[in-house]
Amino acid sequence: MRYELFTALDLAGEPPRHPSEFDRLLKTALAERPRTFLVDEAQWLNGEAFEYFRYLWDEPATQLAIIFVGGEGCHTVLRREPMLSSRIFIWQHFTRLTPSQVLEAIPLFHPIWADADPDDITFADSHAAHGNFRAWAQLTAHTRTALARTGRARVDQELLRWAFSRLA
Repeated sequence: MRYELFTALDLAGEPPRHPSEFDRLLKTALAERPRTFLVDEAQWLNGEAFEYFRYLWDEPATQLAIIFVGGEGCHTVLRREPMLSSRIFIWQHFTRLTPSQVLEAIPLFHPIWADADPDDITFADSHAAHGNFRAWAQLTAHTRTALARTGRARVDQELLRWAFSRLA
């Protein structure tokens, strides 16, 4: 974990060899300015990793916010770490976007959807994204590629069908 944080914080020099020196360096860096750690797939972390995050967060000088994001089982895993879970300020459960939320959010999500026909957005959601924001991100990447390759200025259903074929 220390080496990952050293790299993520883009700290200069060589990583310290001893844990106490490493911890001092990380705490100093985290005290310099506010930082936010986004820890994705948190359900796969072990107790030692959670304890280290708690250790850094508990240091009075650090200016640290940590966001744990995870899929199925994440809440259960985090709750198993009482010293950490008691410090979690907000527990937020996300669900799929409803069709009306898709029509509201997706045009704001990326410029390629800003002037897309709402029927094409609905088509994309019903055939590929299904209200899942991660799926929308993947679909958007493939749709951008399709727009660039075809030279088209706007999304249409033919272009979306090609993008659908690229989804894993």
